[in-house]
Amino acid sequence: MSWGTELWDQFDSLDKHTQWGIDFLERYAKFVKERIEIEQNYAKQLRNLVKKYCPKRSSKDEEPRFTSCIAFFNILNELNDYAGQREVVAEEMAHRVYGELMRYAHDLKTERKMHLQEGRKAQQYLDMCWKQMDNSKKKFERECREAEKAQQSYERLDNDTNATKADVEKAKQQLNLRTHMADENKNEYAAQLQNFNGEQHKHFYVVIPQIYKQLQEMDERRTIKLSECYRGFADSERKVIPIISKCLEGMILAAKSVDERRDSQMVVDSFKSGFEPPGDFPFEDFSQHIYRTVSDGTISASKQESGKVDAKTTVGKAKGKLWLFGKKPKGPALEDFSHLPPEQRRKKLQQRIDELNRELQKESDQKEALNKMKDVYEKNPQMGDPGSLQPKLAETMNNIDRLRMEIHKNEAWLSEVEGKTGGRGDRRHSSDINHLVTQGRESPEGSYTDDANQEVRGPPQQHGHHNEFDDEFEDDDPLPAIGHCKAIYPFDGHNEGTLAMKEGEVLYIIEEDKGDGWTRARRQNGEEGYVPTSYIDVTLEKNSKGAVTYI
Repeated sequence: MSWGTELWDQFDSLDKHTQWGIDFLERYAKFVKERIEIEQNYAKQLRNLVKKYCPKRSSKDEEPRFTSCIAFFNILNELNDYAGQREVVAEEMAHRVYGELMRYAHDLKTERKMHLQEGRKAQQYLDMCWKQMDNSKKKFERECREAEKAQQSYERLDNDTNATKADVEKAKQQLNLRTHMADENKNEYAAQLQNFNGEQHKHFYVVIPQIYKQLQEMDERRTIKLSECYRGFADSERKVIPIISKCLEGMILAAKSVDERRDSQMVVDSFKSGFEPPGDFPFEDFSQHIYRTVSDGTISASKQESGKVDAKTTVGKAKGKLWLFGKKPKGPALEDFSHLPPEQRRKKLQQRIDELNRELQKESDQKEALNKMKDVYEKNPQMGDPGSLQPKLAETMNNIDRLRMEIHKNEAWLSEVEGKTGGRGDRRHSSDINHLVTQGRESPEGSYTDDANQEVRGPPQQHGHHNEFDDEFEDDDPLPAIGHCKAIYPFDGHNEGTLAMKEGEVLYIIEEDKGDGWTRARRQNGEEGYVPTSYIDVTLEKNSKGAVTYI
């Protein structure tokens, strides 16, 4: 089947068909371009989605630890890789399909234009041959009519008796001339006819079949190119399927890695305070004052006892004035993480010590490298001046000393925390034993001593002389904070002079325990009073006089 033999008279139809083929090719190229844009936008949106939900890790504390979080972030990483594969698909389509289609469409237009021009030129040449043949034919026909007229004129004059011999001879010459010209035009017409027939045969059996064959081959190549692009379009997707499958497998593995037991343990490790649960509340015997009054029988004992309390109150007042009209004290420094529960504080201190040890190792390695370089410079002065390394060595030594001091300080805090954690159970046990002491040595708020002479009936009272009370407000400055404490157990604080507190509440220490089982504390809002020492975890500032840490 050939276009040249089957479609020899369909030049215009083939012109339209080949143009339609190029238009279809360009339309498919436009489809591929839009698909590429979809893939690129899809990949971009996926990457933006991953970026939106990925953690912004500004510090190590924000790093994901729970297996469910780690699995989700692994899924985000796999999704990011999946987005990269979509970009690969877009790039492959752009290079292998769209780019190839656009180049081929340009070449196809050029080739089609050339073949059509050749066909039009062949048609124009055949039309020119036909016109020449037609002109020669018309001229031959005209000369034949003129020759017939000349013959008729000659015959009329020859038969006319009145015609002169000259007129007859002239008509005869005119007949011969017209006959000769008709013969020449006849030969010319025959030659042009023969030439046209030859050119026409060549046009329809040689030239046009050749041109149509080239157009047919061009159109078939276009169809083959479309087929290859269809295959390349699918191959671009198929090539990334193994990697996409790995991404999906990674997501499945991330889902399988979620461990609820491990996450639960992490919750315990993250929030465990290290405190022991509170013990039973003791029995408070409010009838002791009745028995004590009967046994004492005098008022002097009460006065003496009140004198003891007033003496303590006086001692407390000598240290500073009340806070009522003064400013709130500033909070204690929290460099040692003392605001955290013991277990969390221990972890933070251990992390800091590990970081400082790593920094110390880096500085030590740098010091060793500088010393080696200095030795090389001393042996080979042409390589450098050993003195130029001295400032860097001095700076490194200072950093090493600073890091060692920091490590020592944090290790001391860590030892303090570990000591507290180890001794808290013993402290609470002994406190419970004290609550079980009888013989009437029991304070209204549950403070006990083994010596009845040192027993305190409650928190130190502040019922001093009226003039002494006025002196307390002469100075607006509050008592300075000498430390801070954290409530291990709740305390109601119903009695006058006591301070109620909740479990876990942090208070400022303004006066430490003097052996009576009470510590003077202040809230951040300025409210102050006495709290049982056995109910709090006290940390005094290192630079304060007589600083002691109670466990």
